[in-house]
Amino acid sequence: MALKCGIVGLPNVGKSTLFNCVSSGKAQSANFPFCTIEPNIGSTIVPDKRLEVLESLCNPKRVIPATVEIVDIAGLVKGASKGEGLGNQFLANIRETDAILHVLRCFDDPNIVHVDGSVAPVRDKEVIDMELQLKDLETVENRLSKVQKQAQTGGDKNARKLCDLLLRYRDALEQGKSCRTVALENAEEEQLAKELFLLTNKPVMYVCNVDEASAKTGNRYVEQVREAVKDENAEILVIAAKIESDIAELESYEERQMFLEEMGLEESGVVRLIQSAYSLLNLRTYFTAGADECRAWTINKGDKAPKAAGVIHTDFEKGFIRAEVIKYEDFVELKSESACRAAGKLGIEGKEYVVQDGDIMHFLFNV
Repeated sequence: MALKCGIVGLPNVGKSTLFNCVSSGKAQSANFPFCTIEPNIGSTIVPDKRLEVLESLCNPKRVIPATVEIVDIAGLVKGASKGEGLGNQFLANIRETDAILHVLRCFDDPNIVHVDGSVAPVRDKEVIDMELQLKDLETVENRLSKVQKQAQTGGDKNARKLCDLLLRYRDALEQGKSCRTVALENAEEEQLAKELFLLTNKPVMYVCNVDEASAKTGNRYVEQVREAVKDENAEILVIAAKIESDIAELESYEERQMFLEEMGLEESGVVRLIQSAYSLLNLRTYFTAGADECRAWTINKGDKAPKAAGVIHTDFEKGFIRAEVIKYEDFVELKSESACRAAGKLGIEGKEYVVQDGDIMHFLFNV
């Protein structure tokens, strides 16, 4: 399962520059609105040092890391929910993503035009929030008009539950709040919410694009954003897209590390961005490791062994018998599967086993 994140924001906030840094794609980047019209799509690996360690121990023929798909979506403007600018296209593109990376301009530069004439990241955030909320309100009201009749006359329990959830969403949206601020009461509501595909229900990370001097500590604009989103279920990441662009042009790992050291940074913003996007959706990684291949597999937090097996192939899930599990730390300490088996560090797990992040697994199945 590949994670799909949409990079969104007003025109000229650094979306395409950031996209170029984190993906293998090369989006056009220019100083005028709607430079990005069609969504650019690229993919990048999820950095994971554990996979590098497993590679050094197993010396496999190939190594396959987990990946993230990045979508650079056209800049949004006021009125997008009514089709202004590239609004309808923007909203269709964002609906297809798993999570939102909302880029906010948090730097001053007179040479880069701001679509609204001044730098104000909280205002910019509110513009996009409002457009997404208006579109969601339209969706919610359309569903309510159908579901309320079923809930009142049909005696349909599911319709009543959905109706209750939609009413709570409508109340939040009418107050200018996003759907993600509505607390869900149980797993059943979580499933109903997922099936609605509401834009403001998607996990969001606010990416504060700062100047070079603010890359490490942030600035007053970042603090304004922190204050504005403190009550949201959202994350904030500070990144200097210009620095990341310079790093991306360096060819060797050693050169990039030297550059980071000179800037006083421990790791690149791109690495932090990808890892944060990965955890934003509560995703976890398990590994398969051997002489042929070392590979990282992506699952959801809480997935049990059969579902994790199904990520490799649906037959693995259908015919699941059991899983052999080695903890990553034990594998690193003992150096091989055979040594772990001999030391009693290989566990035999059944259908109810909840896969843990970093587990090294081998599945037995029969179809």
